[in-house]
Amino acid sequence: MTMVLAICVAVTFAVSIYLMLGRELKGVAMGVFLLGHAANLSIIAMSGSPVQTDAQQQTAEHAGVHLTSVDSPEMKDPPILTNQYANEQPLAQMVDPLPQALILTAIVIGFGVMAFLLTLLVVTNRKARTIEVSDLAEEAREA
Repeated sequence: MTMVLAICVAVTFAVSIYLMLGRELKGVAMGVFLLGHAANLSIIAMSGSPVQTDAQQQTAEHAGVHLTSVDSPEMKDPPILTNQYANEQPLAQMVDPLPQALILTAIVIGFGVMAFLLTLLVVTNRKARTIEVSDLAEEAREA
């Protein structure tokens, strides 16, 4: 699963860079949007798996807590639904909410940036009657 996420992150970053190096501003804008999605995907990839690993299973058994069998990995429980005061669950089994909070914030900021870039794209198209980067550069040299 980690390898699949790593490949998805690499492909998404590569496609976003390719789009940002294009000749039209709409491709550049789509590349910026895709770069934001690639960054979110990389945060998810680095945050770890929500499934218990063999090492976590052995750590929990060492602490005296019996979890499910190793053959069928169970999902980690969110910390708000467990009894934190009874020491029934080790800290390694809890899900970290920080990456999800970071990504939610990044999505909201991404929507704002997307709206701003699309507005700039429409205004540029109305004023210059083109969205080609080379034509806009020539027009800027003439002015």
